[in-house]
Amino acid sequence: MCATARPTSARPSACWATRPCGTCAPASPRPCPGTSRSHDTPGPANPHRQRRRHAPPVQAGCQRRALCACWEMAGAMLTADAISALLRAGESETLEFKERFGADVIETAVAFANTHGGTILMGVRDDAHITGERWGKEALRDYVNRIATATEPAVVPAAYRVTLGAGEVVALQISEVPLKPVATRGRSYRRAGSTTRVMQTAEIAAMHFASTGQSMDALIEPRKTRADLDLDAVRRYMRNATQQGRRNFAEHDDPWQVLQKLELVQSDTAITRAAILLFGNTPQSPLTQAVVHAGRLQQLVHIMDHRIIAGTLIDQVEEAMAFMQKNLHVRFEITGAPARQEIWDYPLVALREALINAICHRDYGNTADIQIKIFENSLQIWSPGTLPFGVSVADLLNPVHASHPRNKLIAQVFFDLGLIERYGGGIQRILAACENAGLSPPELENFQGGFRMMFKRTEESRQTAVQIAKSVTPEVTPEVTPEVTPEVLRMLALLQGEMTRQELMQQLGLRDEKHFRQRYQQAAITLGAIEMTLPDTPRSRLQKYRLTEAGRQMQAMLQPGRSAQDAKKGPTP
Repeated sequence: MCATARPTSARPSACWATRPCGTCAPASPRPCPGTSRSHDTPGPANPHRQRRRHAPPVQAGCQRRALCACWEMAGAMLTADAISALLRAGESETLEFKERFGADVIETAVAFANTHGGTILMGVRDDAHITGERWGKEALRDYVNRIATATEPAVVPAAYRVTLGAGEVVALQISEVPLKPVATRGRSYRRAGSTTRVMQTAEIAAMHFASTGQSMDALIEPRKTRADLDLDAVRRYMRNATQQGRRNFAEHDDPWQVLQKLELVQSDTAITRAAILLFGNTPQSPLTQAVVHAGRLQQLVHIMDHRIIAGTLIDQVEEAMAFMQKNLHVRFEITGAPARQEIWDYPLVALREALINAICHRDYGNTADIQIKIFENSLQIWSPGTLPFGVSVADLLNPVHASHPRNKLIAQVFFDLGLIERYGGGIQRILAACENAGLSPPELENFQGGFRMMFKRTEESRQTAVQIAKSVTPEVTPEVTPEVTPEVLRMLALLQGEMTRQELMQQLGLRDEKHFRQRYQQAAITLGAIEMTLPDTPRSRLQKYRLTEAGRQMQAMLQPGRSAQDAKKGPTP
């Protein structure tokens, strides 16, 4: 019998404010009979003030079966069969077995309240067997009161006593609370699978912001003023957002007023974290962790290339993409179209989307950097901060999942600039790009206090890189074998006949002559892949570059269907 109110019939009703998953819940919540509340609206403290009936049935393949089984019992008699169904489901994120009442029951109640709600079955061992315990009527009321008085804000469960075989089971139903986090004895807990764990300070802060509808990037940065913002950068944003069709700024609009309308600033001395990160003169002051740490590694220990990318978040997107392109392999296919098709190790649209997600949605209260690690056969992008509360990897893979931006102000500016196409659609674009490129879907997971996305190369791409590396080995000794860098491969793929430095730079889209000379020209000459047409006068204004025999072999590998003999003949028509 329910301990929190006197039932109106001999069949106690359970009005538990647990929400079913999207599989089992109807598309739009139905009001409970005789009330204006819908099924997914948390009920009052007294569970019998509003009874919920006709709950949606649990569907086959449900990922949150225990939770939905609890929901299915809402508005119906809590029978021995219903308890048996929960026992068969086993412990989960929303179901816990306890032999008796104790401090661990209160901690589990707090964890349920902070996560998705759930049910505690007392008088049950971990192996789901009934202990045979008998419970008095006053015990249930005492348990409810002890949980309520030990939690802040107070958690008031619905309590039921059900006879099962030779013993009894007490069911404590805890609803997810709207204002989080709940704590007991100065600690907050949350569910992680079928376990209850203590929440860290960063998690507590993030949960509080999420439950109150606030955004972490809206925090005011002390000691920052109007003078710390680059208003010319704001004007560039205004022009680009207007060109994208996402905003309609006029040329004469005041950039400071625009920042105020976007809620990026409140006054000359109240500047948000988002404003500093997006438009600050020194974005990494004081947020030194707001950088991208990118590297190309060999066998986990050898760092082949390395860079820390700072600046505004908008600049970081372009510079990090340039770093990845510089350190990836690319080959070209002749398809009959006017332009050759570039085939990268990983589709650039997927990498760009993953990078933008990392920069836009990371936890800027975390002291770690965003990390890009490029290995021989995989590429990983890791961002500080796990998925938002209530969001799982399965949710992300759902094409119609709701968007939960951790940094709402930053996300809005990224959307205005076209960096975000539409909220909640990034993962689907990544999956589609990988599928079109013949790659397996990237691995998504919460990993070491953050969120990691891992892409893996195809065997064809790996073999191409191996063949190219082998093609130059006979021409040099093993001790001095130069590295076939992605920059060299890009230039070899574009070099046709004899070309000047300016022509090559134009084809490669480069402007920095020093960068071209070091990373492209000299690297290819050292490799023996290209040669000068005037080797005796290297600084001649008539100097041009052409492929060597080794270079033609490498170029043929980059362009399937084209031999080294074809490369001697010059450009493909």
